[in-house]
Amino acid sequence: MIRYQLSSEPAKRLAECVKQVITKEYELFDFRRTEVPPLLLILDRSDDVITPLLNQWTYQAMVHELLGINNNRIDLSRVPGISKDLREVVLSAENDEFYANNMYLNFAEIGSNIKNLMEDFQKRKPKEQQKLESIADMKAFVENYPQFKKMSGTVAKHVTVVGELSRLVGERGLLEVSEVEQELACHNDHSSALQNVRRLLRNPKVTELDAARLVMLYALHYERHSSSSLPGLMADLKDRGVSERYRKLVSAVVQYGGKRVRGSDLFGPKDAVAITKQFLKGLKGVENVYTQHQPLLQETLDQLIKGKLKDSQYPYLGPNTLRDRPQDIIVFIIGGATYEEALTVYNLNRSNPGVRVVLGGTTIHNSRSFLEEVTASGFCGRSTEGSHATLRPSSRR
Repeated sequence: MIRYQLSSEPAKRLAECVKQVITKEYELFDFRRTEVPPLLLILDRSDDVITPLLNQWTYQAMVHELLGINNNRIDLSRVPGISKDLREVVLSAENDEFYANNMYLNFAEIGSNIKNLMEDFQKRKPKEQQKLESIADMKAFVENYPQFKKMSGTVAKHVTVVGELSRLVGERGLLEVSEVEQELACHNDHSSALQNVRRLLRNPKVTELDAARLVMLYALHYERHSSSSLPGLMADLKDRGVSERYRKLVSAVVQYGGKRVRGSDLFGPKDAVAITKQFLKGLKGVENVYTQHQPLLQETLDQLIKGKLKDSQYPYLGPNTLRDRPQDIIVFIIGGATYEEALTVYNLNRSNPGVRVVLGGTTIHNSRSFLEEVTASGFCGRSTEGSHATLRPSSRR
């Protein structure tokens, strides 16, 4: 059975093409009959452009956002003082037990788990005691004790990766940036959001990419707000020297996934959730920060599993009389999925025994690749010199 996002013409076209292949190659699909047929759900990235724009704080997603994961490989060649054997490392859950156990945990927990492994090693080697209070201490420990590196090359690798993530978080002021991103994604306080975005645009630590993303999130959330200050924020971006490419992308992102395009309400009323900073005890310099945002996929799949997903928004392709709740679900996102959505699927599979969800997409995005996707889809953005010029999208896909 195939369902697709009605608001997306590409989703409908893909659904029809898949159906044609299944009909034409029927024998290939007649291999395992189940009482409830498997369900393919086809979605469009443009329905949730918030998720790929946010900073991430779980290990796998954070590595992809800040360092980039390409075929399980991470390029660390630009890391200051990196040793020759760590210029490129592999992160694969299949052959790295530490990564498999920690890929969905938040940043602070990773540091704590690495620290525990090192302390276990120290207990076995009483002569090799060393204080481990920070990531810098851990890096020094790895360098000072080649025996540990030899015994646990995996942990040494993760110390390097976590150390670089920590450096980038500090260098780019990402704790503050992420806090405001979460406010823009999850709350409806326009005055506070505007004030906080303006404050960060004046912060010299904030990169032009992060500055542009904050304005993108503001533009998406408050594009029809009566007091929208988008022109002023665009002027602020120009004043601080943000390149025209990034400034144009603000309007391009709204054209790609703004209110006119979306089939769902990304910014509807939500339960008040307290945002708290959880300081990691015993490890200085790392915080468990904001993971308040939930991708739209969470709500969509939750409704699908409960049999409540509206046919009017996600129709079946062709006649359908079966109304049993699906057990095998393949969800495919045209325009790319994210590791935050992979985490959502992982958690749904754990909390719904008897239901198996598989996530697919045209790619796995971080914010940079997503903005490249927007550009490649033909959305050029308006010139920032004129505030009312129109966008020029070509063919979406």
